Amino acid sequence: MTATELPPSLIRTLPGSSYTDPRIFALEQQHIFENMWFCAVRAADLDKPGRFRTVQVGRESVLVTRARDNTVKAYLNICRHRGAKLCTDEDGEVKRAFQCPYHAWTYGLDGRLIAAPNLTSMPDVDRAAFGLIPVRVREWLGYAWVCLADEPPSFEDDVTAAATERLGDPGAIDRYQADELAVGRIRYEVRANWKLIIENFMECYHCATIHPELTEVLPEFANGYAAQYYVGHGAEFAGGAEGFTVDGSAGVDRIPTLAAEQDRRYYAITVKPQVFINLVPDHVIVHRMYPLAADRTVVECDWLFLKDVVAAGRDLSRSVELFHRVNVQDFEACERCQPAMDSRAYRDGGVLVPSEHHIGAFHEWVTRRLRG
Repeated sequence: MTATELPPSLIRTLPGSSYTDPRIFALEQQHIFENMWFCAVRAADLDKPGRFRTVQVGRESVLVTRARDNTVKAYLNICRHRGAKLCTDEDGEVKRAFQCPYHAWTYGLDGRLIAAPNLTSMPDVDRAAFGLIPVRVREWLGYAWVCLADEPPSFEDDVTAAATERLGDPGAIDRYQADELAVGRIRYEVRANWKLIIENFMECYHCATIHPELTEVLPEFANGYAAQYYVGHGAEFAGGAEGFTVDGSAGVDRIPTLAAEQDRRYYAITVKPQVFINLVPDHVIVHRMYPLAADRTVVECDWLFLKDVVAAGRDLSRSVELFHRVNVQDFEACERCQPAMDSRAYRDGGVLVPSEHHIGAFHEWVTRRLRG
């Protein structure tokens, strides 16, 4: 049987080079991450003016901060003078301004050039024109999303529509009050291509094999079909499960604004290109991927609970432990695949069984994006 002769039950994946070739990764940076809305920062991490985070978006370092008017701003993290990186730390706080460590050009929180050595002797320099290059920002679900494109795509079409398409109700995700929840975070360094991580999240053919704790709570995941790809259908908790916890014990206080049909169910949403949203009755789990190389991806996973629950010191460990185990299991699986992407056995790619066929649509999407 040649590479092109597959039985009807199987369809082919992307070729192995798609997961290892730095040239392909560079095209993905340009045509995907630098041209789409990218979930950059939890807005609550910028809790006062001067707080900042720097994030890698495609080939660019982006500085995200809270300005004095309390709005979230984003800029290319590059000094306009000689191109030095303005902020070298991943996060921090400045009192009034950002100062380049090379020649001390200084910028206000609004991005405007406010000082530089001998600037007064150069009255022809327009301080606004030589300010930081702004990046567009939108806020949704308590996160700051940035877009580097000169003409950003519709935020509603590219981002919020994913939740509506998945849940079948434009207002369903708002009932989880994600922007009002308190956050706990685990950061994972994954030695695998970002597409392997997305493909893994999109299917449950592997769930019975590597996720025993998850399938105990969500038994329909054990049959290999990803319930998140049936519009409006959430995977129902097992009859004996009291909550979405590692041992099925009761969780914490239910989010009070949820509809009755959202109780005792798990929903998963993929927002391309780099966000997974997981919804359960008492908390929300958000994964943000930062692809750094063809074989290296940082994943920040936030567990979001009611602020009153966090303030009361309730035990959240069993809730966090469930998806932390799932994450570790998934990322180990992706890392097991990554070295084989360079094998001659995977030169033409692998295959997808029927319960994975929807991953083919993701592959087609990637291919279209890279064509520009």
